[in-house]
Amino acid sequence: MTSQASASASDADRFRHFAVVECPQDPLYVAICEAVAEAPELLALMAEAPPAQRKPNLLLAALHERVLAGVDHPLSDYFPSVGGTQLPDAQLPAALLDFARREQPRLVEHLRRSSTQTNEIGRCAVLWPALQHIAALTGQRDLTLLDFGSSAGLNLGVDAYRYDYCSFERGAPTGLTVSCKWLGGAEPPAVSDWQIVSRLGLDPMPVDVQDAAAVRWLRACLWPHDRERARRLEQAVALARQAGYRVQQADDCLAQVEPWLDGLPAGVQPVLFNSWVLHYFDPAALARLREQLNRLVNTRGLAWLSAEAPGLRPAGLALPALAEGAEPSTLWTLQWADRQQALAWSHPHGRWLQWVGA
Repeated sequence: MTSQASASASDADRFRHFAVVECPQDPLYVAICEAVAEAPELLALMAEAPPAQRKPNLLLAALHERVLAGVDHPLSDYFPSVGGTQLPDAQLPAALLDFARREQPRLVEHLRRSSTQTNEIGRCAVLWPALQHIAALTGQRDLTLLDFGSSAGLNLGVDAYRYDYCSFERGAPTGLTVSCKWLGGAEPPAVSDWQIVSRLGLDPMPVDVQDAAAVRWLRACLWPHDRERARRLEQAVALARQAGYRVQQADDCLAQVEPWLDGLPAGVQPVLFNSWVLHYFDPAALARLREQLNRLVNTRGLAWLSAEAPGLRPAGLALPALAEGAEPSTLWTLQWADRQQALAWSHPHGRWLQWVGA
């Protein structure tokens, strides 16, 4: 088998795996992945993406962006995100291939230059009690938040959202409401007077919420059937545009952390937050990040709050027990002073959380 044929077969397997494992809840994306896996012409598009970005969800997002841009084509009839009601059928593969041929220049541009990028504010339903926990633990009521890998910076508005945990509510009295099922565990200690006094996002490729095309790409990275997430994104973008949260572009975000600490006033508690960022680092870069952030935790009073896959938890930290029926997905951990602890398990999009922090 030639290297080109081998790459095509490997890409086909990735799309079949994505359909079964990653997006089984979205019938449209399942059908598209299956159609791409059987179409060499569509698989060939993946060669346009950098090796690290040759993932099915990049092509899916590129297709979705063109649909959201208003391209007049029968494929749009299958996308609930633009009002389509057509269910996947035998005509879908041909429509997909024709659409890709017509839109090939723009699809190739996305594959070459874009990366899958979301800004899931559902995670704020866990970030909010985590910040409250940090305020109680440190005794500092004034927090300053650095969102490391912030995308559009929508998580910087964590204190502007209201959280419905099914049996109780927390957060802002009105406004955008994020629903999250609280699976169990005692609530963090009540701290009513904590506040975020300053906030900053860092990202190698930040999304400008004032740029309609950039925001459309954020929408495109969501599954077409998930109207709840799309609605929440629209509201959060509107709030961010009004608030003007500062998001800074940095090719090396890690190099900007210490200068950020140097510019903070006395008497505030710095919190660095990352969510589903560390898996993008190669082993050497990850080791460098851990070394530098651990140094800042130990010498500068930084509180490092991390929401990542459980395999990326701090070394030596035991996995907490998981509620019955919950899937081990996102583990929230805190490193501060001489302690490291697990705070919560959660769904990656914040649909549920299980608080385990003492």
